[in-house]
Amino acid sequence: MRILIAEDDLTSRMMLELMIGKWSYEVTSVEDGRKAWEILQREDAPPIAILDWEMPEIDGPELCRRIKQLARDNPIHVILLTGRDSTEDIVSGLEAGADDYVTKPFDLNELRARINVAVRLVRTQASLSQKLMELQEAFDHVKTLQGIIPICMHCHSIRNDQEAWHRLEAYIEQHSEAQFSHSICPKCMKKYYPDME
Repeated sequence: MRILIAEDDLTSRMMLELMIGKWSYEVTSVEDGRKAWEILQREDAPPIAILDWEMPEIDGPELCRRIKQLARDNPIHVILLTGRDSTEDIVSGLEAGADDYVTKPFDLNELRARINVAVRLVRTQASLSQKLMELQEAFDHVKTLQGIIPICMHCHSIRNDQEAWHRLEAYIEQHSEAQFSHSICPKCMKKYYPDME
């Protein structure tokens, strides 16, 4: 799992990079919001971003707003790092689009736990997106019979859009997943095969 760290303080950034790398994550780190934004706009952007609240160029909350506006099947999970711990600040960060927050100075065990939650959510979202795509593909392949179907009142042939006539069975098999097996109803058995009763 890849994680982006955007933190302008060199010591904090190096510590985060070292610790998160030790937890077996692939880490990319940058020192300002603009560089983070350039990476997060890419199609292959890391699925998890840990953003400092106060950064040069673009701050954490503004970056959160931009990230949430990206049209992605799998949204980026954002953890906001902040030295602000008032309820108003936390609410402000979450309303900007952060999925979670960690207050500085942060506890490494808490950060690891929050990253683990983020990983689970990202994987669940990816799985749901895959299932949705599979359902959409299946839906696109299912042919359905809709509207008015012109049918001959005598032989029951059906006229298609190109004015050609087709046997009822052939038309339905062509436009649906149905297949026919032929049998004979009791009424026709009596009419056409009276000796077999």
